[in-house]
Amino acid sequence: MGGCQSYPSATKADTKTLQLSDISSEKLGINNNFLEERPYLQQQYVCQRITHTDMSALTELPPGVDKAEWLATNTVAFFQQINLFSSAVCEFCTPSTCPTACGPGNTVYFWTDDHGRKLKCSAPLYFDYAMSYIQELLTDEDVFPTKAGSVFPTGFVFLVQKVFLLFFRTLAHIYWSHYRETLALGLHPHLNTLFTHLTLFCRQHALLDPEDTEPLQDLITALRLQG
Repeated sequence: MGGCQSYPSATKADTKTLQLSDISSEKLGINNNFLEERPYLQQQYVCQRITHTDMSALTELPPGVDKAEWLATNTVAFFQQINLFSSAVCEFCTPSTCPTACGPGNTVYFWTDDHGRKLKCSAPLYFDYAMSYIQELLTDEDVFPTKAGSVFPTGFVFLVQKVFLLFFRTLAHIYWSHYRETLALGLHPHLNTLFTHLTLFCRQHALLDPEDTEPLQDLITALRLQG
């Protein structure tokens, strides 16, 4: 499989943001679900990215490249980027601040165990389950082969769809519950760039259903309007 996609560095104009001192300490690490407004939709934030590269060009299947190979390469890349971003805000996501894994509109995410049982758990536990599950898949040669001439398994696209649903939910939780921390750390241009790339890739390759993305459809539309 190929290497991961990285983004150009932010310009000085793109990185203007709040400092940690601009947000009172009692608000940091506290789940932001109580906010009536969705700050990530405010124009001064939604317009910021770390690159103005045409994201559509990054998502299209290059000529001559096998589609399964392209999906696999990008799955690895998104895993690395999302795992890295999540680690930047993980100290604010605890069982006490986030007793349930939720997204916009207080959408609750349940983890389904190996026996098909739906488990309601804290956000850090849910996303630990998610990242561990994805990492196991990525390191399984029978699922994500790395040797030349290897064949991807039957049902590979279904597994990729499941992985991208977990990616989407991870970013949805950050937008909904930890956006103020993201602003304070100056990471919102990175988050917007990553989320835009993810949603465009999913749309290009039919990886998510409309009901999956509906909780953040307002943000998807707003980011798309930025060009």
